[in-house]
Amino acid sequence: MKTLLVASALTLVGSCATLSHKEKLQNVKDSIVFDEIATIKTYANTITSEELSTHVYRFSSDEFEGRRAGEVGHHKASNYIKEYYISQDIGSPLGANNYYQLIPESYFSDDIKSSQNVVAYIKGEVYPDEVLIISAHSDHEGFTEEAIYNGADDNGSGTAAVLEMAQAFKIAKDQGYAPKRSIMFVHFTGEEINLTGSRFYAKHPIFSLEDTVANLNIDMIGRVDDVHEDNPNYVYIIGADRLSTELHYISEAANDNFTNLELDYRLNSNNDPNQYYTRSDHYNFAQEGVPVIFYFNGTHDDYHEPTDTADKLNYPLLQKRTQLIFSTAWYIANSDKRLEVDLAY
Repeated sequence: MKTLLVASALTLVGSCATLSHKEKLQNVKDSIVFDEIATIKTYANTITSEELSTHVYRFSSDEFEGRRAGEVGHHKASNYIKEYYISQDIGSPLGANNYYQLIPESYFSDDIKSSQNVVAYIKGEVYPDEVLIISAHSDHEGFTEEAIYNGADDNGSGTAAVLEMAQAFKIAKDQGYAPKRSIMFVHFTGEEINLTGSRFYAKHPIFSLEDTVANLNIDMIGRVDDVHEDNPNYVYIIGADRLSTELHYISEAANDNFTNLELDYRLNSNNDPNQYYTRSDHYNFAQEGVPVIFYFNGTHDDYHEPTDTADKLNYPLLQKRTQLIFSTAWYIANSDKRLEVDLAY
């Protein structure tokens, strides 16, 4: 196993409370030993717009009938995810070929049938009991007699991003760069139904929440909203500074060193009328004291409409956003100390 020389930002952030934002950010950037930059870029570059597009087009196809939780289309979509992990030789924390965390019908409302979260796993080689969760929801709105709600952005984009990152981390492991911490890739069901899949997971975690170092959650990262029509090089960052000061600066350092997106924090405000911080699966982790980041492109005219189709996504931008999340995850998984939770929920 090659040694990953990623230092901890913990002391640098915590001991420099009087420094400016710029100085704190520079300290975190300097704490990453950047003869590793080329290594991180090598594996980030295995994430391509072409492969992301392939996943989105398939995952948002009519074959999966809008992926409503508990219905045939969603079961088919879950199987697509499972078979992909098997094809990449990425295992499951549940053992053998069991990639499903089953959620009984009794846990759902409105007569929704039983469904499943899909989980895959790369074991850490230094701190295997500490787990980073990278997640996206797999369900959508289903179909009516008139139309199928394919959900290409919501959340074919997030699903594709998780699959591509899992592949990148597996390639890195196979080439001698196994993560220090374990990484679990989770595709939650029932996000569109009161965040049911992640709510169930928080009550029945596969790994204890005390050992869960962070959750990076992805929900709609393939489009551009009206606010950024003239500047599409952005992503909304929600929640990064709510529980961990360190996580916020790690996110910014990863962006500065690898992707140079505009990190837009306006939807992270406590006064945001939409309250997006509470509206996707990361929230069930945040409520349990787990640091989170929610990656989001904002809504658009096709949000929750049959017109949310794969041809409308910006795949080079989806690639860049996915690479940001990957580089952030790499840092969290390979730092010599786990993230500090220094802010109260």
